Amino acid sequence: MTAEAPARAPRAGHDPDTYRHRGWWRRATFGDDLRRQAADRPHRIAVAGRRVGEHRTDTLGYRELDRLADRFAAALAGLGVRRGDVVAVQVASRWEIVPLIFACARAGALICPITPDCPPEELRHRLELTGARIVVAQTAWQGVPVAARVVALRDGLPELREVFAVDGPVPEGARDFHGHFVATAWEEDTRAPGEERALGPDDPYVMLFTSGTTGPSKAVLHTQNTLHAALLGYTSAFGMDDSVVLALHSPLCHYSGFAQGILAGVMLGGTVVFQDAADPPGLLDLAERHGATLLYGPPPVLAAVAAEQRSRPRALAELRQVVIGTGPVLRRLSDEVRDALGARAYSLWGMSESGPVTMTRPEDPEDWAVHSNGRPVRPMEVRIEPLGAADAPGGAAAGGPVGRLRMRGAGLCLGYHRSEDRFLGAFDEEGWFDTGDLAREDGRGGIRVLGRASDAIVRDGRVAPVPELEALAADCAGIAEAAVVAVPVAAGAEICVVAVPEAGVASAALHEVVARLREEGVAEEFMPARLVVVDALPKTATGKVRKAELRERYARG
Repeated sequence: MTAEAPARAPRAGHDPDTYRHRGWWRRATFGDDLRRQAADRPHRIAVAGRRVGEHRTDTLGYRELDRLADRFAAALAGLGVRRGDVVAVQVASRWEIVPLIFACARAGALICPITPDCPPEELRHRLELTGARIVVAQTAWQGVPVAARVVALRDGLPELREVFAVDGPVPEGARDFHGHFVATAWEEDTRAPGEERALGPDDPYVMLFTSGTTGPSKAVLHTQNTLHAALLGYTSAFGMDDSVVLALHSPLCHYSGFAQGILAGVMLGGTVVFQDAADPPGLLDLAERHGATLLYGPPPVLAAVAAEQRSRPRALAELRQVVIGTGPVLRRLSDEVRDALGARAYSLWGMSESGPVTMTRPEDPEDWAVHSNGRPVRPMEVRIEPLGAADAPGGAAAGGPVGRLRMRGAGLCLGYHRSEDRFLGAFDEEGWFDTGDLAREDGRGGIRVLGRASDAIVRDGRVAPVPELEALAADCAGIAEAAVVAVPVAAGAEICVVAVPEAGVASAALHEVVARLREEGVAEEFMPARLVVVDALPKTATGKVRKAELRERYARG
């Protein structure tokens, strides 16, 4: 089965000639980067992956990574994988994923990373949609029998040929990954795939699934060039070079781990360190051991990392940037990053469809991440489209007019696999892609994202600055994290704060939240009428809060 990818003709919002002229798209590939690094710095650690439950860290140098990529590519070819086939990888953030990222491209196959805790029905949807021919799955992860789940779905997936299990007892119907891919020197076989079979920079390369907060998850198709453009903008904004050491919390099955982590690290010749589960002490130990220069993760994890650093300080003299994605940067978190980690907090906004789009910069004011999601990276543009009659009424919020956020540029994906009409329907006549988010200008050429348009809260014709409300609520004593939603009630809708208390705190008070909002000058119409305390907020695998679930859960008629 070959992937039914969108054609490589210029896409709405794409200008390939301009992109190549400006160096955002190139003739080389990430596989070429790996070859170059293997020759120039063969013994430098390319990746260090810590297995939390086993208290061990696996490392791969550039020469070894390049050799394993060749070995895995030849193993795939020996399995009958053809150019355009899809290889799904359902493994936690472990070293085995990294050679596969390059091996699939060398074998001419698309790679489709899938989170290991993907529920069975969602997993069926993803494997059926992509037509995956090979699945590499972890035997078990956090009590989930991952490989056995794939095997159980096999009869309903006619395209699926082989299931390989990583680690542990191999379930019936699967094969041992290490026995087939690692233990045999496939690269020495004369039938190993040659360079001519490898994917080019403009071929469909990776399918990354969206979080599915607004409907069924979509398979986003990227080429190596659409990835390269976004990564070039991201890394150049910080002046990254081959001295970079990236410490990631983000899973390797998501854009931020897959591209901003592994591909960016190999492109620059740096080192990438990661873990297969959340463990703040372990992440700090990795950062100290390898001299991390940049730390990336979502707000709750980075808050826990900062707290752990205060409890048991590590030597983090090289750490300069802490990049925060998936949520707004709270002032308290920004201060903790500075005081506990000795670094500066930066805000980044992006999507699976585009990678990094906007980010705050070193030249911005020190605490700018608290107020803004930053300016566009070089290969991308953004535009705030005024709200029309079909949208929620009004369009004002603290900081300026609100509108739908649109983007275009060299980092935008090819499309949605087998859902081309849905992708093209998001463009306007000038090639601007509708992100589905609301935003306002930040006053410095950047934007402040106000959340999904579908989650907008409108009062008296004005759109509430939801991320700011959530940031201030979470800044109250005793609250670790908060979400703000408008929930249905008999009289219409009321603003509700759903809060997670800090460890050791049993509850939180609505009047304290209201007082904090008033202290910061928040308009009275945006004051919450209810506060609900929960142990944890429902989230997607990428850390996004499932607000539709909160609205349904706390509605009262």
